[in-house]
Amino acid sequence: MTLPRPARALAALALAALALAAVAVAARPAAAQAPSGAGAPTARLAAPRIPHTKFTLPNGLTVLLHEDHSAPVATVSVHYRVGSKHEKPGRTGFAHLFEHIMFEGSQNVPEGSFDKYLEAAGANNNGTTDNDRTLYYESMPSNALETALWLESDRLGFLLPALDQKKLDGQRDIVKNERRLRVDNQPFGSRSEVVSAAIYPASHPYSWPVIGSMRDLTDATLDDVKDFFRTYYTPNNTVLVIAGDIDPAKVRQQVTRYFGEIPRGPALTRPTIAPVTLDAEKRLVLEDGKARLPQLGFVWPTVGVRSADDAALTALSRVLTQDRTSRLTKLLVYDRQLATGVSAFQGSNEDVGEFYVNVTPRPGASLTEIERLVDSVVTGLVNAPPTAQEVERYKTFFAVGNITGLQSVFGKATTLGESELYWGDPEHFRTELAEALAVTPADVHRVTRQYLTKGRVVLSMVPAGQLTLVSKPDQPYVNVTPKPAVQ
Repeated sequence: MTLPRPARALAALALAALALAAVAVAARPAAAQAPSGAGAPTARLAAPRIPHTKFTLPNGLTVLLHEDHSAPVATVSVHYRVGSKHEKPGRTGFAHLFEHIMFEGSQNVPEGSFDKYLEAAGANNNGTTDNDRTLYYESMPSNALETALWLESDRLGFLLPALDQKKLDGQRDIVKNERRLRVDNQPFGSRSEVVSAAIYPASHPYSWPVIGSMRDLTDATLDDVKDFFRTYYTPNNTVLVIAGDIDPAKVRQQVTRYFGEIPRGPALTRPTIAPVTLDAEKRLVLEDGKARLPQLGFVWPTVGVRSADDAALTALSRVLTQDRTSRLTKLLVYDRQLATGVSAFQGSNEDVGEFYVNVTPRPGASLTEIERLVDSVVTGLVNAPPTAQEVERYKTFFAVGNITGLQSVFGKATTLGESELYWGDPEHFRTELAEALAVTPADVHRVTRQYLTKGRVVLSMVPAGQLTLVSKPDQPYVNVTPKPAVQ
């Protein structure tokens, strides 16, 4: 999650402090002793506040206003609590499909005009969809703010009168082409889909891809997608954020004017979705005729952002691959030179998560040897905690990276909105930073032992027909190479 920062000065000071610290370390004589308390400066760092006003319209729309006159710009971000996990088996891809449909005109905005109106005002806009939510945003000169509010309100309240079969078919074809480009025609493009299918039962809300399947996109009817919109695209399922060079009193009147008459939607019951575990290792093989070199991936099911273990798992990933001195990167890329790159990360959704290690081998490198070395590093952290210096380096990178992300009005707007959407607290990002900076080596040790167990997925990805390259080919595996998709 991106963390915000209201004042540029604070971020600049943080960067300056790090630069000065680096110079001081470089100049320090070898025998010099660290001052008392050194090694844990980030533990005393508190996230800044983002001054804001929060109110709710009678129809349930939650609104956040942040005033910042440092530049004559503003951002509108609209956060809908709908993602792929809200879909049903056989009816997947709807959340992402609407991300496209929402730009194609509404009752009072002719088709093709949404972007034109904003571009004429000097604005840029886009949208993103994930498992848990859909986000739309516009960043613009502040004198174009009312145009953005009008456009957003019209597509929230009056999209369906302009949605017909022709428009649905057109956007469905665009999404299918996007899937062909990003999944079907990319080397190992289906890797995330086969991993999710291996970790989660077929009926689990996190088992299918955000983009949906070709068959489900083909089978979607106009009534299907309209019902989906009526259920989730409602004021009471939405957080609206306006940040930047604004007059809060005036903007509040504009929000009431444009959004106030949109009717409340149905009450929604949030499903309870528990994390999963694997009883044993699953070894998978993915072949791809477009690939020339193999890859190797490891995935362990973990927990989502609501778990107290999420921060420690993120710290673990950075201990492994933060930089060239981190354990896996140093061993595989620099010491043994078996890989051109290695990454580890805790992929946290709202309800569940996965811990990933991905390795891109050098030509001719053995996947079996790489797996042995990855396991040796993991075993080392199972047997003993990382050093205080390793965890402290993660905290420093984390704090600076997240705090500097709050310099822009856009960063503050989206962070306020995400914090409100998931936690009901626009400044929950401050809690997240505090939790990250409170992680100890013992915490990292504990989550390594708890989650990086034998219950994992090992995915060997090899060029088609080159099964001799598979990691540990003598062990049983399942070939999960997908059949040609239904177009």
